[in-house]
Amino acid sequence: MLAYIFLILLAHPFYVSPANTTPNGNKSIFILAGQSNMSGRGGVVNNIFDGYIPSQCQSNSSILRLTKGLSWEVAKEPIHQDIDYYAICGIGPGMSFANSILKNDPKIGVIGLVPCAVGSTNISQWSKGSFYYSQMLNRTRIALQGGGTLKSFLWYQGESDTLNVEDAKLYKSRLQKFFINLRYDLKAPFLPIIQVALATALGPYKKIIRQAQLGIHLRNMKTVDANGLEVGPDYVHLSTQAQVQLGQMLANAYLKFGSEKE
Repeated sequence: MLAYIFLILLAHPFYVSPANTTPNGNKSIFILAGQSNMSGRGGVVNNIFDGYIPSQCQSNSSILRLTKGLSWEVAKEPIHQDIDYYAICGIGPGMSFANSILKNDPKIGVIGLVPCAVGSTNISQWSKGSFYYSQMLNRTRIALQGGGTLKSFLWYQGESDTLNVEDAKLYKSRLQKFFINLRYDLKAPFLPIIQVALATALGPYKKIIRQAQLGIHLRNMKTVDANGLEVGPDYVHLSTQAQVQLGQMLANAYLKFGSEKE
């Protein structure tokens, strides 16, 4: 009976359990959120992942990820498989990002990735109070309990909002409100945010979404443009190599936050 109650509490989006700590001490925490191009479909064709892991995405003992069960483990691709479990996940930008950060900032220490992205979600499904928003907050708070510092929020989403003209027109205000709410609820008013401007779309309103993304200018926010990166055979998801490139672009954007303070 007690075990059953524990499982119910663990599944609740507002439950914060005692953090599962590791002997690695303080971690640099990065949140990965959005939809399928963040969770990763690189190397996935006909719902089968080819299993190819580029050298830039290999595991490293200094790169951990928070599992669905809220414990830390050495990260390995596909890092979103137990989070975005409705689909087959492949290579995303997260591991390339983390390895690039380690390579260029040896003082970063242990990196803790908090995967939260879920495919096919639109911006309204990430609004404050929604399941995905609450789950993201819960996972982030637990990640910080074990000894960690929140370094940045990485966001790649918007393809689903290209399907409907009203959603496309409201996207800018919804996205800006999302970023503001996130910082407020995490008590991190100047949290560095890196968003990705769309490379692909599910509907005809890609231009409106891209204009919205490129038109948001918040303090401590950068936009990485994925337009032009190689797309896989489904014409929606980035290829494995493109995900590697995107991860490196995100890392370069993050590292610029530090250089701008010097």
